[in-house]
Amino acid sequence: MPVGAVVTCGGEIVAVSRNAMRLTSDPTAHAEMVAVRAAAAALGTSRLDECDLWVTLEPCAMCAGAIALARIRRLYFAAADPKGGAVLHGPRFFSQPTCHHAPEVYSGIGEEAAAALLRDFFRDRRP
Repeated sequence: MPVGAVVTCGGEIVAVSRNAMRLTSDPTAHAEMVAVRAAAAALGTSRLDECDLWVTLEPCAMCAGAIALARIRRLYFAAADPKGGAVLHGPRFFSQPTCHHAPEVYSGIGEEAAAALLRDFFRDRRP
């Protein structure tokens, strides 16, 4: 699936990633997870509280958990994901009482372009 993620800090790009589950045979290698891991390694800290995460698709519950644990400052995402998303849909992870950190969330940024990319991706794979 063509999902990409970028972590920025102080206006600079710290990490860039894409979904790599099939490439790495790792079911947790969602674009957000790969980007958070790379940013933490690049900055030498597990606390990314000065960082922002930009994603093409609404994060799932696993990725929302990683975003909270990393203490990402702001989350920006393009297309909503009514089936698998966990920020505006499903469990609405950041509004749960067990979530100890919730980033500022900005959705719909570049939504039309991201949604078209995803639609085209799946259309091309269906017979």
